[in-house]
Amino acid sequence: MYSKCGSVDDARKTFDEMSKKSMVTWTALISGYSQNDRGEEALALFPQMIELGLEPNQFTFASLLKASGSAGTDKPGRQIHAFVVRYGYDLNVFVGSSLLDMYARFGKMKEAQLVFDKMVSKNEVSWNALIAGHARKGEGEEALKLFWRMQREGFKPTHYTYSSIFSACASNGALEQGKWIHAHMIKSGEELIAFLGNTLLDMYASAGSIEDARKVFDRLKKKDVVSWNSMLTGCAQHGLAKEATKRFEEMLKIGILPNDISFLCVLTACSHGGLLNEGQYYFELMKKYKVEPQVEHYVTMVDLLGRAGLLNQAESFIKSMPIEPTAAIWGALLGACRMHRNIELGTYAAKRVFELDPVDSGPPVLLYNIYASGGRWSDAARVRKTMKQSGVKKEPACSWVEIQNAVHVFVADDDAHPQSKEILKMWEKISRRIKEVGYVPDTSHVLSSIDQQEREAKLQSHSEKLALAFALLNTQPGSTIQIKKNIRICGDCHSAIKFVSKVMEREIIVRDTNRFHHFSDGSCSCGDYW
Repeated sequence: MYSKCGSVDDARKTFDEMSKKSMVTWTALISGYSQNDRGEEALALFPQMIELGLEPNQFTFASLLKASGSAGTDKPGRQIHAFVVRYGYDLNVFVGSSLLDMYARFGKMKEAQLVFDKMVSKNEVSWNALIAGHARKGEGEEALKLFWRMQREGFKPTHYTYSSIFSACASNGALEQGKWIHAHMIKSGEELIAFLGNTLLDMYASAGSIEDARKVFDRLKKKDVVSWNSMLTGCAQHGLAKEATKRFEEMLKIGILPNDISFLCVLTACSHGGLLNEGQYYFELMKKYKVEPQVEHYVTMVDLLGRAGLLNQAESFIKSMPIEPTAAIWGALLGACRMHRNIELGTYAAKRVFELDPVDSGPPVLLYNIYASGGRWSDAARVRKTMKQSGVKKEPACSWVEIQNAVHVFVADDDAHPQSKEILKMWEKISRRIKEVGYVPDTSHVLSSIDQQEREAKLQSHSEKLALAFALLNTQPGSTIQIKKNIRICGDCHSAIKFVSKVMEREIIVRDTNRFHHFSDGSCSCGDYW
């Protein structure tokens, strides 16, 4: 009773006063510690129980495996696994599901799969644990395959299953598949309870449809702080800064107390939308709600000031912070210096980042770009040489589109695709058309010491342009095109896609690492501020 009510200390006191303890008594206390997030204490009881000659049962092992999930390593869980085998519970569906969940939570999906495959009988819990593990690890395709297999083998998805699948679709940006799963959920009669609605909302926003995210949000019968945060995150991702601030104010008005995530969302939205005064106001407002700023909040404030071109003010803000600046904080200033081509301050910020995080490839690349864009090729070459010597490698830029459940990936100068000739011809045709209506290639985005003609040619084979040409070849006229990119969209590609959206009369959505860009009729939702 004490354990179930959360009074574990009272439960322990009662336990210590008992003159005779059985396996059930020990299991009850282990379970109490485990359920109340005191895993270390639960695990510490197990060897004492074994020394007394008491044999654990399925409930003991399930509680211990849950407790081991709170450890910083999977070592305790592996040790419990050995005892599970020793006592013959490795084929028990209840223990097997807990064992599978433990491995999945540590991202050990091979071990989780082995446990799953050995289980003689499986239930919804074991299927959900495996699906959730792949979703958490960003392995969306595996999660989706298991979802369909689960049903083929006669198991009905639960709201936990749908929540994991929506998370998988969100991480993959798989909007169409997410819509199919949503339709499947409606047909199955599954109720849109709070946490499921929140993951569905996040899926639509993260996969590119802020309109569908709004619809889900409006239909939620009960909106908690997570619901509001999910909607605020969606607004920030899609550059809807004014909508984000409006919803934040509405949230405060109806009495939903904002937490650290709420403030981070609205600050990010202000940063992406260039709302400098509003961002500074909300940062100060955190004091009123007794929310202590974390590193992420400081990073966003530096980003806000930096994007606005207030680089010296951003530097002063860093130096006045009550916490020690991290690599991420200096990195935000470095990114702003790259945007505004401030070589001197950018070099200073880069040095601070290198000291704190010498293995991150992002800052050296940014510094190289700053030098190259300023024509300081000897400095740029020195940075590249240092990167090679230290083993730091730049992440290759790539873009991808999903058409008819197949993902097509492109890199710059890509000729490996089966339709590469048609793609190049298509882009040449589009390039001529957009030049006729005002597009001028911005060769400053080619960071190589080559002549003007080579620079322009190099621009035309960027990965997002190839992905766009492929999508135009393989989709219906008038349909929306979605492109994902693993780094920030190139400035010239951003300009070119605006023109393409006009001449081809298409809505084009590009998701890069910063945000979504919605191109339509010659303009972008970011207002050229990103």
